Amino acid sequence: MSFIAKFRLIAVVSVLSVVIDQMTKWWASHYLDHFSMHSYLVDTLRIGYIENTGAFLGLGSGMSDSAKFWIFVAAVGVILLALLVFMFKSKEQNAYSLMSLSLIFSGGISNFYDRAMNDGAVIDFLNVGIGSFRTGIFNVADMAIMLGVVMLLFAKNEVKKAE
Repeated sequence: MSFIAKFRLIAVVSVLSVVIDQMTKWWASHYLDHFSMHSYLVDTLRIGYIENTGAFLGLGSGMSDSAKFWIFVAAVGVILLALLVFMFKSKEQNAYSLMSLSLIFSGGISNFYDRAMNDGAVIDFLNVGIGSFRTGIFNVADMAIMLGVVMLLFAKNEVKKAE
């Protein structure tokens, strides 16, 4: 895949994902009750504004501000930069796996931006489940990351089948 084709694919996926995520976070911050969840669809879906100062599912939220900065800002920034370089340098990526990596990158960069603009917190507002079996509270960027990971797992299985 040429550099221009890679650039187009990465740019389109990333821009769409980041714009959708940031628009939904803006909506959540302006229209949802802060720190209060509301139930919909027979309690299958809960929506409410939460600020997550930790990582995935709030992990690390109890760490010191200095540790959070070095892990959630500095380290994540380096990892995202390395992922972007890898996407452009790798010769083995097809469009499907590149789209998967672009979703992971765009979700990461959108949450990274959110953390930088929101005093170290990421806006989360969605929770799904049945009864006490529930997900953590998440956002659209988290969904992009998870979709990218699942797609990448299928991309790797397709490569193994072809060998």
